[in-house]
Amino acid sequence: MSEFIEKIKAAGIVGAGGAGFPTDRKLDCRAEVLIINAIECEPLLRTDRYVCEAYADRVVQAALAIKEAVQAERAVIAIKEHYTAAVAALKAALAGTDIELYLSGSFYPAGDEQNLVFSVTGRTVPTGGIPLDVGCVVSNVSTVLGISQALEGRPVTDKFVTVGGSVARPVVVSCPIGTPLSVLLEAAGGPVGDCTYIVGGPLMGRQTDDLSEPVTKTTGGLLAIPKGHRLLSRKNEAAREATLARAVCCQCSMCTQLCPRNAMGLDVQPHKAMRAFASGNEKLLGSLNGIFSCCDCGLCTFYACNFGLHPSKAMQRVKASLRNEGIRPEKTVKHAPDPGFSNKRVPTGRLLARLDLTRYDKDAAYAGRVIPEEVRIPLQMHIGAPDRPVVAAGDRVSRGQVIAVPEGMGAVIHASVCGEVISVDKEIRIRRT
Repeated sequence: MSEFIEKIKAAGIVGAGGAGFPTDRKLDCRAEVLIINAIECEPLLRTDRYVCEAYADRVVQAALAIKEAVQAERAVIAIKEHYTAAVAALKAALAGTDIELYLSGSFYPAGDEQNLVFSVTGRTVPTGGIPLDVGCVVSNVSTVLGISQALEGRPVTDKFVTVGGSVARPVVVSCPIGTPLSVLLEAAGGPVGDCTYIVGGPLMGRQTDDLSEPVTKTTGGLLAIPKGHRLLSRKNEAAREATLARAVCCQCSMCTQLCPRNAMGLDVQPHKAMRAFASGNEKLLGSLNGIFSCCDCGLCTFYACNFGLHPSKAMQRVKASLRNEGIRPEKTVKHAPDPGFSNKRVPTGRLLARLDLTRYDKDAAYAGRVIPEEVRIPLQMHIGAPDRPVVAAGDRVSRGQVIAVPEGMGAVIHASVCGEVISVDKEIRIRRT
């Protein structure tokens, strides 16, 4: 294992913008193209934009190190064109380097990993595959910032998070891993109105009313959404899904026509999943393989369907059923990409208007680092089994000290504050001193 990979592993870095795949494993490879993803797929979030504005030099230096490590012929930083301050910062930092800047339009889901690979290279990642199958490796810009710190011997202890939606003042904050969501909300001046909360972005994020939940290595946003808002009703209609699908779905196929993965040639057809779900007959799916390429971006559910149905949920249920039956995807691209793909891209502004979220699409200033009195650090913030704790209740720990180690797939976990370990179970509680 190279020194570069060893430093990333020791720092406990996982993918900051996704499922938490250990970065040391992801970058222990050879790739033709390195893509740094600063597009920030979900609307309303500002975290990656802030990272580029404030840490452009560090991002570029780390990108150069990654490019050398994976022996990439080409390196690209991708960001939305209208992030003007971040674009200016990156252009200045990129001067004199051979790293390219890819400026994306504002559409959803521009930051989806496979969509980004297609946009930058014209290559389609096959069903069941990863970007490396087409010679690419993609890393989120916040992950890259973590790598820059790891190269200096600094582990992952903090996270940048956007706090937005119906709050007094939208902000980006940094906080120790394990910080309660309630502390982030206070930094934004608290909610405006009676709200529930979404951890992540408005479309793919999950709903919660438990503000004692801790920030993890993959937390990117906390959105306050007023109770009764259209978005929440769209997320909470699962109980009537089957009845609505049988009674209302007319098989117009608009969901399939606007599916980005289908337009890349991956045979993702949500309208057929709706037909199979409504009838309880999986034979009506046609080809099963395309189901596995659905990324659950929610575009079919939150934008394409004129009847307010949930094609993406039908896709996820069918996908889970196939996996339970032991069916696995075949690595293949079914069709050539749709030549009209660019005309099917949904502008972010139009999507926000459809969901009545335009009022919350505001700039979020950096509000500094918030530090709670106590952190709760989960032992599983990554793909794989939970880590094994190496501290016990009563131990004194320092910020950056290793407190849990992986057994198999996983990533090292470090104390995010100095203090005393209060308890160790599925999470490690540390009271700050």
